[in-house]
Amino acid sequence: MEEQVGQFWDRFITKLADPNHQHEPVKLQELRKPLAIFFRTLGGEPGLSIRAASETSNDSKRSWIQRLAGSHQRIALAWRDEDTLCLPESLNVYPQASLNRDLYYWLAALACAPSYTDSSWIKRSQQQTNWVLSKFPGLKQRYTCLLEALIPLRAKHLKGMDAKIEQVILQALRNPGSVESLPQSKLNPAPVPLWLHPSPPLSQPVATTAHSTDDGRSNSSGESEESKQQKKRQAEPTEMPEEKGGLLALRYETSLFSLAEMTRVNRETEEEDDLSSADANADDLEKLSIARDNQTIAKRIRFDLDLAPEADDDIDLSGPLLLPEWDHRKQELIPDYCQIISPKADDSSSAELPHHLQYSAKRLRRQFQSLRPHCQWIKQQPEGSELDLEAYSHFHSQRAAGHLVAEPNLYSALQRNHRDLACLLLADLSLSTDAWVAQQARVIDIIRDSLMLFGETLQQTGDRFAIYGFSSRFRNHVRFHTLKSFEQPYGGKVRGQINAIKPGYYTRMGTAVRRATQLLSEQPNQQKLLLLLTDGKPNDLDKYEGRYGIEDTREAIREARKAGLIPFCITIDNEGEDYLPYLFGRNHYTLVRRATELPGKLPQLYARLTSLPH
Repeated sequence: MEEQVGQFWDRFITKLADPNHQHEPVKLQELRKPLAIFFRTLGGEPGLSIRAASETSNDSKRSWIQRLAGSHQRIALAWRDEDTLCLPESLNVYPQASLNRDLYYWLAALACAPSYTDSSWIKRSQQQTNWVLSKFPGLKQRYTCLLEALIPLRAKHLKGMDAKIEQVILQALRNPGSVESLPQSKLNPAPVPLWLHPSPPLSQPVATTAHSTDDGRSNSSGESEESKQQKKRQAEPTEMPEEKGGLLALRYETSLFSLAEMTRVNRETEEEDDLSSADANADDLEKLSIARDNQTIAKRIRFDLDLAPEADDDIDLSGPLLLPEWDHRKQELIPDYCQIISPKADDSSSAELPHHLQYSAKRLRRQFQSLRPHCQWIKQQPEGSELDLEAYSHFHSQRAAGHLVAEPNLYSALQRNHRDLACLLLADLSLSTDAWVAQQARVIDIIRDSLMLFGETLQQTGDRFAIYGFSSRFRNHVRFHTLKSFEQPYGGKVRGQINAIKPGYYTRMGTAVRRATQLLSEQPNQQKLLLLLTDGKPNDLDKYEGRYGIEDTREAIREARKAGLIPFCITIDNEGEDYLPYLFGRNHYTLVRRATELPGKLPQLYARLTSLPH
């Protein structure tokens, strides 16, 4: 009974302390895609990703009811850093959902403005507001509506210095540029929803090693296990505390442990409960301290413990090959920065087509067999090796009837239908492909099936093609697997090499694309298609994570286009639409939402890209 009363009181006092609890909230998840388009249309950096901002400490003065409820100690505000545009996970500042929606767009526009880091918060906020209003006059009406609706919601019952500070802030909002500084006060002023964070938290780099976790992109249903609303959390590296017993400073006559208290009992708990509570605790922290203790949490964290000893690793076929990498911070290409290793698959003997693929392969062979190069007679030509008897008979009969007709084309020419095309399929073999999809198969199994059906299909068209796979572990260990070269015929040996592939490490995509560009550029064909098959965004254990990897991959794609190649990406990552338009362009990628449909769709995509009827 006491617990129920306590829960009722907690809900009551929490709602009472929140003046906006009856407002109509708008979720960032609902506007994420249009906000990204809006932000980049206004000139925002296209490489930035949009994430939910983590809550930071609220150092402003709180009302007595808020202090009683223990609420509003932390608040989520908008800010922008080098890699991310952080927006609140939800907004309920205004009673109307339309105004909360407009506030999201205004904050996205404000993030396009220069940082003005040399100015104070209030001066910087006015400068950013003036920049947006002068650059995009159409947003002035929206800003005015947001401001007029915000003024009645601001705190009114303030006294002394607090009231003076509030008046200065309102003046800065009404007339941006008219205020130089704020009066001094012990507490910060109330947050201003129309401005960016006064002192945004800066992410600190956390050292990562080969035993770092995988990103957990897929779960049993083949969808992202982490929501698109994953928050931009702040972290700092720390050392794991030593597990040593401290000095027991207790009075023995009152605090002696009994034997029952010291008995070790196996108190099993549900793993999911521990993880959910850990996630909730993370939400309550402004900054996470990250330490490595070599312990694992099953089902959610997968450690990279499959690193083979050098003696047991695959054999390097061609020796190391050095390739450059793009550093977007310096805006330069660093030469000889990454090392390509071309391993030979171990024990890759000849293999037959799996039984579950035989029906699909037979159907695709029959469908694409008519597309093989063949010869045909083209009639009614001005010149040719044979006489077109039908055209000649028609011409002779018209002349015999007395009709005056010009001499038509009376010859037939033998023409060979030939497509001068080469295709390189590059498959992502990173550790994330070890995840299960819909409890039927792993991603790596689906990739195997896709590569085999792709080979069976292109064997019928007569097009020249090659198949490679890649994974990485730091910049000096980018593995580039040769599954089928352009010169090697498709057959049992290639199927055996495809069977031998296994999940590798990480996804240094830019380096792999550059190597594929080299191989494809060497081909004499006129049309060259580079297909990239992946299940996630570029990442590695070093600084390649985040925007650095995105920018390097984008530069590698640009280099491929300059070389005359046609890059195209096929992904099963449900978050692919957030970054693939920036990497490949709006019409140069496709998302296969059901991963299990990939083997059948890949040949059809190839047919569409090469303008084949199907």
